Parts: sequence; C-alpha cells; structure tokens
Amino acid sequence: MRSATLYRVLAALMVLMAAALVLAHTTTLGSLDLPPAARIPVGVAAGFGIGVVAAIMGVAGGELLIPTIVLLFGEDIKTAGSLSLLVSLPTMLVAFARYSRDGSFAVLGANLRFTATMAAGSLAGAALGGLLLGVFPTVALVPALAAVLLVTAVKLLRHDRDD
Repeated sequence: MRSATLYRVLAALMVLMAAALVLAHTTTLGSLDLPPAARIPVGVAAGFGIGVVAAIMGVAGGELLIPTIVLLFGEDIKTAGSLSLLVSLPTMLVAFARYSRDGSFAVLGANLRFTATMAAGSLAGAALGGLLLGVFPTVALVPALAAVLLVTAVKLLRHDRDD
C-alpha cells in the first residue's frame, strides 16, 4: 500500500473510532453486547488487525486498543487503558524484534540525545499518569481520547500532504 493511502486509511480509522466513542458515550447505545462465545474470536480478530497496524506504524497500538476494548467489550476507559498496556507489551516486543532485524533502529544512534530525553519524559509521564488515574473522572477521559484520535487523524492527513 502506498504511504499516502495508508495515511488516509489510518486517519479515517481514527475519525471512526473517535465518532464511535463519542456516540457510545453520549447516547444510550453504549458498547456492543457480545455474547461470551463471540468474545474470543472477536478479540483475536481485533487484536490481529491492531497488531498489523501497530507493526506497520511502529507503535504499540494503544490509540486503537483502548477504543476497541471500550466499544467491543464494554470496559470502562480506565480499565481499557490498563488492559491496553498489558496487550501492548507483546506487540512492542514483536515489533522491537522485527525493527532490530531490519536495522531500523540505526536512527536511534544518530538521535541518542532525543531518544533519551523522550524516554525519560515518557517514564515520568507514565508515573505521573498512574498517580493521577483516580483523580480524573471517566466522563472526562472519553472525550479527551476522542480529541486525541481526531488530532492524530488531522496530523496523519497533513503528513500525507507532505509526502
């Protein structure tokens, strides 16, 4: 798939996820009520799709995992965030192995200061976020995630124009 097409598809996916989250959050629709027998195959299919996108983009897939867990499995956003971290770990390990094999991490050596700074900020942010988890109400987190998804979609579309 051409990069421009991939950016457009991912941007559309982000917009759809944001719209579904807002719709489920503001109406009586809520999440899908999957029967127990459907949860495993739907979970495997969703995980596979998210894993493919995550590997292509070089990310852990949390921006897709959290809405999927909320919308398909009816978990609250805080639980979905925690589950996303757990699910992301093996995804990141597989992506790390793949990127290591094909030499994609060579760029890290050239940008070591930036990488170290971002890693330190990420660790500090994760620690602070964990402490603040109980402070922010769920009702505020869903619109915030939808906004992040929409901003990501806009950035993807702008990146598409830059190529």
